Amino acid sequence: MQTDWSVVLTFLPQLLAGAKVTLQITLFGLVGGTLLGVLAGLMRAYGGPILNAIAFAYVELIRGTPIVVQVMFLYFALPVLAGVRVDPMSAAILAIVVNAGAYIAEIVRGAFLSISRGLTEAGLAIGLPHWKVLLYIVGPLAFRRLIPPLGNQFIVSLKDTSLFIVIGVGELTRTGQEIMAANFRAVEIWTAVAVFYLLMTGSLTLLLRMVEKRMRIL
Repeated sequence: MQTDWSVVLTFLPQLLAGAKVTLQITLFGLVGGTLLGVLAGLMRAYGGPILNAIAFAYVELIRGTPIVVQVMFLYFALPVLAGVRVDPMSAAILAIVVNAGAYIAEIVRGAFLSISRGLTEAGLAIGLPHWKVLLYIVGPLAFRRLIPPLGNQFIVSLKDTSLFIVIGVGELTRTGQEIMAANFRAVEIWTAVAVFYLLMTGSLTLLLRMVEKRMRIL
């Protein structure tokens, strides 16, 4: 069978719609995942034995299981265990929140603990409460150091959305599969899908590099 790249133009609106869903899942999931990850990371770094243990259990549980299993649990098992029914889109976003949050927690923990304790002690010595020391002294320095690994996690999470095909979410990969099943143009459609992912991850990489350059530690 000869390739016919015009088929990509024919189904471009559907592919764009699928890419939009992918970006929506990524955006909402990463906002929630970042908030959760910062909280869990600070619990791991400064929370004391009990909070540290809770955050540690969460991180190890999520990092020790595949995201596919997590989203299947949220979509199929949660209604049985808790009587809570979630639609595929909500399950996908929640899976990104929970999964990315665990990895971001370790990134945050490592970034905060990498800052010299002397700075914290100096802030406490001049009478600042501990939370202000973290917010105004340690936090800005830690933020600069966590940008590269955080950006990498964002890209991983964006690509992980393709796995939500298992619960029928109409993201980019699912859209490509449906189009290909209708016309059997595997080369053209999957090439187009790959290009869309490259454009999204490439744009995210450029944005993060701009932020990193502005925040670079001299």
